[in-house]
Amino acid sequence: MTDTARMTGTNGVPTDAWRKLAFAGGVLYLMTFIFSIPAVFLYGPVLSDPTYILSAGADSQVLLGAFFDLITALACIGTAVALYPVIRRQSEAASIGFVATRIFEGAVIVIGVVCLMAVVWLRQAGAAAGTDSSALVAVGQGLVTVRDVTFLVGPGVMPGLNALLLGYVLYRSRLVPRAIPAMGLIGAPVFLASATLSILGLQEQVSVLPLIALPLIFVWELSLCLWLTFKGFRPAAVAALVADSR
Repeated sequence: MTDTARMTGTNGVPTDAWRKLAFAGGVLYLMTFIFSIPAVFLYGPVLSDPTYILSAGADSQVLLGAFFDLITALACIGTAVALYPVIRRQSEAASIGFVATRIFEGAVIVIGVVCLMAVVWLRQAGAAAGTDSSALVAVGQGLVTVRDVTFLVGPGVMPGLNALLLGYVLYRSRLVPRAIPAMGLIGAPVFLASATLSILGLQEQVSVLPLIALPLIFVWELSLCLWLTFKGFRPAAVAALVADSR
C-alpha cells in the first residue's frame, strides 16, 4: 500500500495505525463481554454451595469459568494498552488514569480467580488426604468470600471510574459520536454511588440503584466496543488531535 493510500483527506494524517488501534480496543472490549458473562454462570456450583469443597464437585466447570475470567482480565488491560496511544493526545492525565483503573480492575479479577481455583484444588487435596471436614469448609467459604469482595471492588467499582475517564476524553476529542461517551458520563456517577453504598453496607447489591446503574454502563461499553470494532475513530477528530499535538 502506498503512503498516499494510508492518508486521510484531512491534513494528510496516517490512518492505518489509528484504525488498527481502534479495532484492537473494540475487539478487546468485546472479549470482556464474551468471557465475563459465561464465567458468572460457570462459577454457580462453587458460589452457591457452602459445602462445595466437600462435594463431588464440578471442577471442570469452575476451572473453565476461571480460565474465562483470566481472559477477561487480560482483555480488560488490553483495552487500555490499545487506546492509550490515541487518547493521551487529548488528555495525558485522564489517559494514565484510565490505564491505571483498567490494570487495577484486571488485577482484582485475577485475585478472585485465584481464590476459586484454590477452592477446587483444596477440595481435591482434602478428599485425597482425609483433611478435617469442618476446617475445609471454613477455608473454602473464606476463599469464596474473598472472591465476592473482589467482585465488588473490581468489576463493582472500576467500570464507573473507567467510564468517567475514558468518557471524558472521548467526549472532548469527538473520536466517536458524543452520544456514546455521554452515556458513560451519565451512568458513571450512578454506578459509583451504587458501588459506594454497597461497600459501606448501606444497600444490598441487588436493589433499585444497581438496576439503574448497570444497564447504563453496559450500554456505554457495548456501544463503544461495537463502534470501535466496525467504524473506528472519526478521521476529522484524528486529524484535529494530531494537529494539536504538533
